[in-house]
Amino acid sequence: MEFSEVLGHEHIKSYLKKGVDTGRIAHAQLFVGPEGSGTLPMALAYASYLLKASARSTESHQLMMENFTHPDMHFAFPVTTTSKVSKHPVSNHYLTEWRELLKTQPYGNLFDWYKLLGVENKQGLISVNEAHEIVKSLALKSFEGGYKVMIIWMPEKMNNECANKLLKLIEEPPSQTLFVLVAEDEEQLIDTIRSRCQIIHFPPLSENDIVEGLVRDYDVDSNVAQKIAHQSEGNYNKACDLVYRDSEDLQFEKWFVIWVRSAFKAKGNKSAIHDLITWSEEIAKTGRETQKQFLLFCLSYFRQALLLNYKATELVYMEPQVENFKLEKFAPFVHNSNIMEITDELEKAVYHIERNGNSKIILTDLSIKLTRLLHRKSVA
Repeated sequence: MEFSEVLGHEHIKSYLKKGVDTGRIAHAQLFVGPEGSGTLPMALAYASYLLKASARSTESHQLMMENFTHPDMHFAFPVTTTSKVSKHPVSNHYLTEWRELLKTQPYGNLFDWYKLLGVENKQGLISVNEAHEIVKSLALKSFEGGYKVMIIWMPEKMNNECANKLLKLIEEPPSQTLFVLVAEDEEQLIDTIRSRCQIIHFPPLSENDIVEGLVRDYDVDSNVAQKIAHQSEGNYNKACDLVYRDSEDLQFEKWFVIWVRSAFKAKGNKSAIHDLITWSEEIAKTGRETQKQFLLFCLSYFRQALLLNYKATELVYMEPQVENFKLEKFAPFVHNSNIMEITDELEKAVYHIERNGNSKIILTDLSIKLTRLLHRKSVA
């Protein structure tokens, strides 16, 4: 991938190029940005630019870079057991699937990656076994005599054993070795890893950048692209999903509407309580990553309703697709007296699901609390 293929962030591109051109390259760098902001594509372009500059550029070199098969570009990412690998999974077991993701969804998220692996009901991990593989691969001599690059995607998924194993290597890597960690939430990384990295923060993409990408990559009419860009909230991955209307958000919205309608009915209504329990059981049957993504979607939905309720319409981008559900009618029920508690309960539910809590119990408890909170009156 080349810098020209990466959307926006021209100042970051310029900074990275200048570092390579002048030989001032921090040996460990942490790219941090929200989903769909382009941190992984930027890391790939950066690695390509560095490897091309540090070794002779040949036709075979370019072909390897395009196919993500260059021997001096290494990858580590969250994995789990599958029918293909029953124990001690590491990234090298899934390089074919990984390269498919890079070619088709370079702006994709963990949910997309787990779907590709067919493991939505599991959570991936970067384990100490991966750390051993990283140490071994970086001990090898450079294939082209230049730099070696290790891209670690979603380092938040490192367990402590892995992180501690890599500390010394990240602090003092072999000569001409670059670590690029690509994260969405730096707060989930242990401090000792963060402190050893030069951190570059990526903001969400601008609407203009997303429009440019949609027109270039999907030949979308500019007016349609503008509408999608507004809905995507700086997330190019979401924008790509919306082009083909295959975004998981469409399913999430249906679940959300069923949920809040049942919650409204549940006050003093035993049959509606049963509906909430049934709803919780159905969502609990999905994978944990799906449940987490859904709850984060709910957070966004409540925030959008709050903005609309308080007349900040220029910040409202959601356009409900479910029939007979209007954000304008729902918005008055989300206000200063309940939004903080709703947010807190959703975030706690995500936390407990991430830690393998019983999803059915977590979602049922959340549903009962939502019933109480949605019926609370606003205080002027």
